[in-house]
Amino acid sequence: MKTMGAIRILPASKVAETVCGLVIDAVCRLPDDVLFALHAAKDIETGAAHAVLAQIIENEALARAARRPCCQDTGLAVVFIDIGQDVHVDGSLIDAVNLGVAEAYRKAYLRKSVLSAIARENTGDNTPAILHMRMVPGDRVSIHVTPKGFGSENMSRLFMLKPAEGEDGILESITQTARLGAANACPPVILGVGVGGTMEGAAILAKRQLLRACGSKASTPTLRRLEKEALRRVNALGIGPMGFGGRTTALAVLIGEMPTHLAGLPVAVNVQCHCARHAGAVI
Repeated sequence: MKTMGAIRILPASKVAETVCGLVIDAVCRLPDDVLFALHAAKDIETGAAHAVLAQIIENEALARAARRPCCQDTGLAVVFIDIGQDVHVDGSLIDAVNLGVAEAYRKAYLRKSVLSAIARENTGDNTPAILHMRMVPGDRVSIHVTPKGFGSENMSRLFMLKPAEGEDGILESITQTARLGAANACPPVILGVGVGGTMEGAAILAKRQLLRACGSKASTPTLRRLEKEALRRVNALGIGPMGFGGRTTALAVLIGEMPTHLAGLPVAVNVQCHCARHAGAVI
């Protein structure tokens, strides 16, 4: 690795190689925290709900062993990159990400689902990826990849609430999203929630929450209380695994918050199916 004074030089080819490996890894196995949550849900369910969760767990084990996709919808690649301010990428970072995504979908024979929004013509290699970048301190690059299927993405919602609606409005937005869409999103779902910012800020924050572990806690007591209550309300809907009824409609509700304008209260709810695929690395 070359250096230039205090700047670390990172070849763009290294980014492409890392993204390729992360996409394949994410598509073919579930994170341990998701598996733990699925096993815990299976232990409290009976009947059809118990059987469905057992099949989901068996499917993941077979996919992991054979290095094949957990789901036929291998998704649209969403990539989060935190790039250290003391790193210079030698080459185009955006091109490197898309090259890595394209190579992963080619190499692993993954379904290519990306097409032009209006003409509906397939791009042929599942690019471009959806890329979110932040500049952070340091000389490392953190990359997280989450292939997002659209059975769940289509059930996601954005609410531009009045400030007076407050916590009750936030909880009702989350519950309403699950009530109207969870059964269509291959439950048990994971709900990423972004509160605050602007329309697009809340949506990106919501998707970032889906990178958190299922058992993780929010950063403040207020958010932790809202997560707990939202999960209780969603599971009380009784939709259950794959919509067959049961105690587990959601494995987790993960909420993030950012400041917003005094006149607004944006709330984005990003729905993730039980196949909560993501993988990360630091280079």
